[in-house]
Amino acid sequence: MPPPAAAAAGAVCISSSAVLMRLASSSASVTALGRCAFALPVLGALALLERRRGAPPMPSRSRWLARMAGVFLAADLIMWDHAITAIGAGLGTVVTNLQVLVISLLAWLVLGERPRRSLVLASPVMLAGLALVGGLADVGGARAYGTDPALGVVYGVGVAILYAIYILMLRQATSSPGGRTAVAAPLFEATAGATAGSVAFGFALHDFHLGPAWPTLGWLALLALTSQVIGWLLITVSMPRLAAGMIGALLLIQPAGSVALSYVILGERPSALQLLGVVLVLTGVLVAVRARGSEVSYSRPLGHWRRSTRIIRQASGASTGRSVSKSP
Repeated sequence: MPPPAAAAAGAVCISSSAVLMRLASSSASVTALGRCAFALPVLGALALLERRRGAPPMPSRSRWLARMAGVFLAADLIMWDHAITAIGAGLGTVVTNLQVLVISLLAWLVLGERPRRSLVLASPVMLAGLALVGGLADVGGARAYGTDPALGVVYGVGVAILYAIYILMLRQATSSPGGRTAVAAPLFEATAGATAGSVAFGFALHDFHLGPAWPTLGWLALLALTSQVIGWLLITVSMPRLAAGMIGALLLIQPAGSVALSYVILGERPSALQLLGVVLVLTGVLVAVRARGSEVSYSRPLGHWRRSTRIIRQASGASTGRSVSKSP
């Protein structure tokens, strides 16, 4: 599967996260712990199968980097749950997707990856769409967005920062200069770190409240399988082959999917402005991921995708003699 398609499919899977978190009706720390703990056995089995099929073991540095990324994921999930409680599933999901700008800024400052021109041009469209989907344009309107919208926005900005750090750290942990790389193993390590982080944060915040065991545990198990396993496996496999800003742009598919699922499952009825915002968000995604031959190119001479960007250039010593065009 081409990397952009894999990332997009993963974003569709995780678009159900906010709805399932709301249906679970448990505390923030329990929700984060359930999402990660239920996913660990499945990811562990996949990592073992992957290793038996010839995937190389993760270096010690990469394992610890993935685990530290998981701690940031735990903090992200807990804060996101509070944002959803304060401003609702729609705005709680939309505000957190400001991470697309945070990722691009951090990637520029830390990794030396300059934002692509298409992402810069699409950013105002994305921000306008996020504002409309979240109801920020309905000032003075009759429709209320959460019990404490101001606090929810603060939580959402914090979630965007934590999410961006998690994505970049996991991307670094899964990067490889060439050859076959593991997919399930890094996510297993990150999920293990997130499980430990959820326990630590839960005790520190005195936030372990499960509520009715059923159907809460069922919703948390479904959340783990759809988001933490399937969704993030698809996203993880695409990370080393995409620019950091491109990853963030593709993940903007998540709020549009959340709006649709909230409409069907939770009975939320978006306004006309919200629907317009969905269109703008998707338009911004299409503009941001539009690649030109001089910026990103792919070939499959060794059976796997290789990419070259303006900053990170990788040689593609293809045994078939096919060459990959280099960016200027």
